[in-house]
Amino acid sequence: MTAQLTLALSKGRIFEETLPLLEAAGIRVTEDPEKSRKLILATNDPGVRVIIVRASDVPTYVQYGAADFGVAGKDVLHEHGGEGLYQPIDLNIAKCRVSVAVSAGFDYENAVRQGARLRVATKYTETARQHFASKGVHVDLIKLYGSMELAPLVGLSDAIVDLVSTGNTLRANNLVEVEHIMDISSRLVVNQAALKLKRERLQPIMDAFERASRLKASI
Repeated sequence: MTAQLTLALSKGRIFEETLPLLEAAGIRVTEDPEKSRKLILATNDPGVRVIIVRASDVPTYVQYGAADFGVAGKDVLHEHGGEGLYQPIDLNIAKCRVSVAVSAGFDYENAVRQGARLRVATKYTETARQHFASKGVHVDLIKLYGSMELAPLVGLSDAIVDLVSTGNTLRANNLVEVEHIMDISSRLVVNQAALKLKRERLQPIMDAFERASRLKASI
């Protein structure tokens, strides 16, 4: 009997940009998660299914073996720590960056002088902590899960650390990007036990993903 493979994906940009990689491996998802309430989606390959989970949960599902492999952003993996995960391929998809942003007119340079203290709203607490610690800046971290841009506008924080793609949302809310922390793309993550026990099934998919991502990076 052929081993069943479970792929963990999050809705939105990662799901959409992973579809061509799956198709390169001959796998097509038969349902659109935006139109279906199902959390387990079939594919044209009876040996491969897709589970839809929150982006921040992908590494956890893969780490504990509930999924054999998944696609997660570098931002999520950095927060998770990557424990128990094999990360063989940068897929060159869902690219953006993690940056610091403040309200227009806020004197950020003065605020981050050595020994200063700053209130920072973010869902990327580990990334923010490491970044400001490397600058010798003390931060009070305020964990939020959405609408990060609102925090400086209503006085909840001095700055935010968040994903930035086009910068349009920042500009629309009179915020400015003042510091680049890291570039983000999404990676393939594989459960270490699955890599040993299901390598025969996983390896051709991993190889197809790698070829397709290299092609994408060269365009």
